[in-house]
Amino acid sequence: MNCREMTDFLASYLSGEMPPDERARFEEHLRFCPPCVQYLDGYKKTIELGKKCCQHERAAVPEGLIQAILNSRRRE
Repeated sequence: MNCREMTDFLASYLSGEMPPDERARFEEHLRFCPPCVQYLDGYKKTIELGKKCCQHERAAVPEGLIQAILNSRRRE
């Protein structure tokens, strides 16, 4: 497995859906490729941050802002 292939399999690796033989090849690549380990770490952190953003209560959008956006779209 090379670096490009590794990025194609990130989602299935992290979800646990990767077949055992592919998982072994994936992990073997990670043992010898520090840049891919860093990429995987960044990918995991991005997922964590995205999940955290979705957990917080959304702030109400002011009605004036909504109307201004709608009005500007009508003018176009």
